[in-house]
Amino acid sequence: MDTTPDPRRWWGLGAIALAQLMVVLDMTIVNIALPTAQADLGISDADRQWVITAYTLAFGGLLLLGGRLGDVFGRKRTLIIGLVGFAVASALGGVAQTFAMLLIARALQGVFAALLAPAALSMLNVTFTEPKERARALGVYGAVAGGGAAIGLILGGALTQYLDWRWTLMVNVPIAAVAIIGATMFLRDHGTSGIRTRLDVPGALLATGGVLAIVYALSEAEQHGWGSTLVLSMLGLGAALLALFVVVERRTPHALLPLHLLRDRNRAGALAAVGLTQIGMFGVFLFLTYYMQGIQGYSPLKTGVAFLPMVVGMMSGAVGISARFLPRVGPRRLMIPGTLIGAAALAFLTQIDVGSTYWLHVFPGLLLLGLGMGMTFMPSMATATGGVRGTDAGVVSATLNTTQQVGGSIGIALLNTVAATVTTSWITDNGATTPAELAEATVQGFSTAMWISVGAVLLATVAAVTLVQTRPMSGGAHAEEPSAVEPAAEPA
Repeated sequence: MDTTPDPRRWWGLGAIALAQLMVVLDMTIVNIALPTAQADLGISDADRQWVITAYTLAFGGLLLLGGRLGDVFGRKRTLIIGLVGFAVASALGGVAQTFAMLLIARALQGVFAALLAPAALSMLNVTFTEPKERARALGVYGAVAGGGAAIGLILGGALTQYLDWRWTLMVNVPIAAVAIIGATMFLRDHGTSGIRTRLDVPGALLATGGVLAIVYALSEAEQHGWGSTLVLSMLGLGAALLALFVVVERRTPHALLPLHLLRDRNRAGALAAVGLTQIGMFGVFLFLTYYMQGIQGYSPLKTGVAFLPMVVGMMSGAVGISARFLPRVGPRRLMIPGTLIGAAALAFLTQIDVGSTYWLHVFPGLLLLGLGMGMTFMPSMATATGGVRGTDAGVVSATLNTTQQVGGSIGIALLNTVAATVTTSWITDNGATTPAELAEATVQGFSTAMWISVGAVLLATVAAVTLVQTRPMSGGAHAEEPSAVEPAAEPA
């Protein structure tokens, strides 16, 4: 097997980063454009949520299958197919003349994102096998993954304010074109030919159906209530399908998700930390966007720019700190201070009120939150995806992406419900009727809900302390404990 590093690998990282940026952008870029799109296409208030959830449902539900398809048919080929499909779906959404057409386009974006996202991360893992280089590459990837959502807010505000809401979708076409050219020229598949010729179809159906049911239930919880028949039945269905998925995976020789991958305590801890920190991150995007636009009167573009300190902090934490020190100190010694800094930043942000100023009450919290999350995401990704055979690289990457999606979905659904409940109770208890009183009630809801984000990030600290080992990375993956189930991955 040829283990010589590809001299074009850093150019290939650019294509991988663009693919990931495009996926992450679409998690937020459309949000700011949604009111304009709703008015333009005549979408009802009850239906407008589907512009967002059509994407997240398809994306989260199909990630595991997308990861395995990359392992079976080749990661480079899967990445390019995903990029082409995502570009076509984005163009379709950009020219949509009806709500149904826009909905179909957003769902297709999610389908192809589920192909390209795990393929991109697994390409990174098999392209960069030297520990220091892999840490640096993961630092860039982690910064893009974490900061891309804020960049989407800026782009969404600028495109909506100065061009047209349709450009929040059309902008993906040139990004995808550059990524396709880069992937074609600078990336190569590593050891995927002839790996496996069969797909775990029952596992794919059960996993996809289970995740779809749970994500759908979470997306409907705000509108129908957590105790509604719809939400409870879908949660029950999702849990039952996932339980059957575990049973099937134990028995099939071609498992969609080899369960031994989750018996590694380091990987389990890293995945738990990623999912829990996503609750905190999505909460900040949700509430601070509403706070700055609804309470402080910011324009869409000004709101997006206001998130830039978090991007700066994210880059500093991921590239400046974690990528430099991960090979020396190991993941836990970065994840623990990272999550503690993030929790402290969120606790600081809970203190904002109607009269708070950006520079004194918002800016410091965003900067520190970005720093903490950057220190957390990069070593978590390295630990979650390290130490696997090349045949399992795609499915592990897909599991990581699925964890991010599920964590974010739980964050949005849970925090929205808490905020709305607290706001309604405050209005009732205080007899709020004036705009100032209603604004105060809204901020009370935001602040209370953000304490849940604090708790989620502190739980991520617990996961890092109890599950993730302290030894430095070696051999391009996390250093396993002597009792680890899985052998170290061979260089691709």
